[in-house]
Amino acid sequence: MDPLHTQHGMPESEAAAEARRLIDAWAAQPVLHHPTSFRDETEPPAFGPTPPVKQEDRRIVPAWAAGIAVASIGVGAGITGIGCGAWLALQGLASVTLNSVLMVTLPFAGLAMAATAIGGAISKARAAVTNVFEGPVTHHTEIHNNSTTRGAFFARTRNEIR
Repeated sequence: MDPLHTQHGMPESEAAAEARRLIDAWAAQPVLHHPTSFRDETEPPAFGPTPPVKQEDRRIVPAWAAGIAVASIGVGAGITGIGCGAWLALQGLASVTLNSVLMVTLPFAGLAMAATAIGGAISKARAAVTNVFEGPVTHHTEIHNNSTTRGAFFARTRNEIR
């Protein structure tokens, strides 16, 4: 008994005869043509009794898309203004001379000089104030340091000083 319940095939001569019979039976059938598409050739009327129907436009634009559109228009207009200003400034600096370079850098040098003077004045004013404390002073020289490190590749060290 065959455990897999398989059937052995027919001899090759019988298989060839059966294949020939099936092919001949298929070839003898009439050919049926099924249309794959249909086109209505009748001409539609130019006008008719039915009134036109209003087609409502219900396009919804998300708020974020409208915001990005408005922002991009604003950025474009701003960049255009900056570009025009830069073009005008560079047209004026096209003939670079020592005097023109000095005149352009003079405001920046003045601002730097003023900032340095103000910073120096504030520094000297702070140095003039001294804090004087009166009273007993205790000084602890004993330090308790606890350090733990965890991890191999990415390590974390925690230091505790009490």
